[in-house]
Amino acid sequence: MTKRSAFALLLALLAASPVAGAQAETKAPDKTTTGTTGTPEDATDGAPATIEQPGAVDEERFGGPPADAAYGAFQRGLYMTALNLATPRAEAGDSAAQTLVAEILSRGLGVKRDEAAAAKWYQLAAEQGVPEAQFQYALLLIDGRFVKKDPNGAYALMQSAAEAGNRMAQFNFAQMVVQREPGTAGMTKAVSYYQRAADAGLADAQYAMSQVYAAGVGGKQKDEVQARRWLMLAARQNYDTAQVDLATWLVEGRGGPRDLKAGFEWMKRAAESGNVAAQNRLAKLYMGGIGTEPDATEAAAWYFVARRRGLVDAEMQDFLNGKTEEELKAALERANRLR
Repeated sequence: MTKRSAFALLLALLAASPVAGAQAETKAPDKTTTGTTGTPEDATDGAPATIEQPGAVDEERFGGPPADAAYGAFQRGLYMTALNLATPRAEAGDSAAQTLVAEILSRGLGVKRDEAAAAKWYQLAAEQGVPEAQFQYALLLIDGRFVKKDPNGAYALMQSAAEAGNRMAQFNFAQMVVQREPGTAGMTKAVSYYQRAADAGLADAQYAMSQVYAAGVGGKQKDEVQARRWLMLAARQNYDTAQVDLATWLVEGRGGPRDLKAGFEWMKRAAESGNVAAQNRLAKLYMGGIGTEPDATEAAAWYFVARRRGLVDAEMQDFLNGKTEEELKAALERANRLR
């Protein structure tokens, strides 16, 4: 693959998820989960590790530590109480309270969802420089449903939030740069933001960095060792596309030693999470006994699961054609339990 075609591939991969990471960050704080984070040196190859659980919600997302009881109520899931306590402060111009009110309204926590009202509060907090509010309001300006669409305003706010250290803004600003500035200079600029978000532990950005190193673009030399380590970090956070890629690299021995067993375990984890490509590839690993004992029933069952979701593979179809009616029946019964 030429550097130009590698660049085109990377661009397509990164452009596919323009606001990745946003949903994970906007879950209710008492239910938010995250994974292992850090630089590539923190990652080691091997089977899937247990996902770490976070502590308290980062208070900086509200522009600083709120000084009243609203934040404490919010942390405990007492959203109506939090809203009632925060609203007077928000109306008085407190940027942290404005962001808190916006969060509650935008997600419908304890109250009816009111995204239009939330947009107004996000705007007020964004104007006071709260990075989380700037990020959320930038998304609203991109979407244009509750406020007038403003791509240039969104770009400026996203950059401001990114420079302030908001990791989702860093990733999404990189996406915006890639779209606005196609070419080597734009990719190099984008990679600097992907890198910062990846270092801060955002799985989307970690996967992006794996693609940067795999293709050797954006000012980075091609380095499959680095690419594999970034894949590991993203995979540990349940980023299923990274799990599929990592599994493939482990089986092939790309970027490090070949590890068939670990590759099988990562592929199985992605398949069980619902990734259809992983389901088909897991079927092939079972068929060939790669990283596990050969198991024709499991192979056929996982392919049935993938095929039900629209994936048709000629090799696996040939595999099924060689099975008896009883073997196919057993595989179908197994597939029904896998759903």
